[in-house]
Amino acid sequence: MIHVNHLSFSYTKQPFISDMTFSVSPGEIFGFLGPSGAGKSTLQKVLTGMLASYQGSAMVNGVECRERTRDFYEDIGVDFEFSALYEKLTARENLRFFASLYEKKPCPIDELLETVGLERDGDKRVSQYSKGMKARLNFVRALLHDPSLLCLDEPTNGLDPANSRMMKDMILAQKAKGKTILLTTHNMQDAAELCDRVAFIVSGRICALDSPHNLIMSQGAATVTYTWLENGEHSAACPLHRLSADGQLKRLISENRLQSIHSSEPTLNDIFMDITGRTLI
Repeated sequence: MIHVNHLSFSYTKQPFISDMTFSVSPGEIFGFLGPSGAGKSTLQKVLTGMLASYQGSAMVNGVECRERTRDFYEDIGVDFEFSALYEKLTARENLRFFASLYEKKPCPIDELLETVGLERDGDKRVSQYSKGMKARLNFVRALLHDPSLLCLDEPTNGLDPANSRMMKDMILAQKAKGKTILLTTHNMQDAAELCDRVAFIVSGRICALDSPHNLIMSQGAATVTYTWLENGEHSAACPLHRLSADGQLKRLISENRLQSIHSSEPTLNDIFMDITGRTLI
């Protein structure tokens, strides 16, 4: 689906994206993770044909992005962080307009609005929509022509927990339909929940690339911590993979003397900081 080889890009004489190489398989949710200014959105713009003056190769659906034609966009849906909706138009009017830009027969507009719970607000001007409603409408705008590739830039940014959950469920529903999804975010929880693989990007370079699970486990396995009473409260910790060798834990379990037991493992954010030495702020 996507093949990037030694990609570099610069807005000035200084490189902004440097020597990136990666591939994305069909049906995969692939995340670009990093702090603001790391190059995530610029990379998305290269892959959607908006920036053509790059070095190296960026192939999407078998097309070199700098050589894309109008047909290139017939199979790509884009939902960038800032809304592309016309606020003086209603939701239905917006969707009809954007549908007219494609050669493909559009998905039924009423069905799309119903999918995101906006069927009763379809004739309301977008200027009257809340931020969450605009985010949902902008998302289905990217689905109008049923593209096989979705490029999503910070799709949950600024949403309340309920709208964020709805957005993530919609993304997973599109993956279940076989769509390939590029997800740009600085939200590590979203990335861990949604992505099959993630690339850590800092200062225009990929510092690590793997599944969230593999990245977490590569930096240290989960640890089990337990407490018990014995002349006061005591606690101990043991790596998860060595539980069977912990004689003290076995004894406490057999004597039913455990006060508490829980496991913990590094978060994806912890791993990002360990690998890059940076925070996401």
